[in-house]
Amino acid sequence: MSSDSSVSPDQPPQTTAPSQDNAAPPESAVKFTRTASIWTSLTAGFLILIVLLIFITQNTSTAQLAFLSWRCTLPLGVAILLAAVGGGLITVAAGTARMYQLRRAAKKNLAAGR
Repeated sequence: MSSDSSVSPDQPPQTTAPSQDNAAPPESAVKFTRTASIWTSLTAGFLILIVLLIFITQNTSTAQLAFLSWRCTLPLGVAILLAAVGGGLITVAAGTARMYQLRRAAKKNLAAGR
């Protein structure tokens, strides 16, 4: 006699089929290509561009900028965007200098090993 009251004595206990959770998923016939990565990059770029355009159009109040003897008046959104682009260019310049430095060191080490 079973202590489980939900199982009828007239019916045999139900068994579940073995789970196939450990089986590997089937491999896709379509590989990830360069074209797909370019398409993904373009889509992400256009989405970022749309967000930037919305940001610039919503921040149209003027801001006065002064740097040394230069003075100019720009919309706030454009001023912030120019600051971000300037920061990105400084980051690219620093990264390029570091890559150049590492390549020179690698070439010196390679030449010293010969």
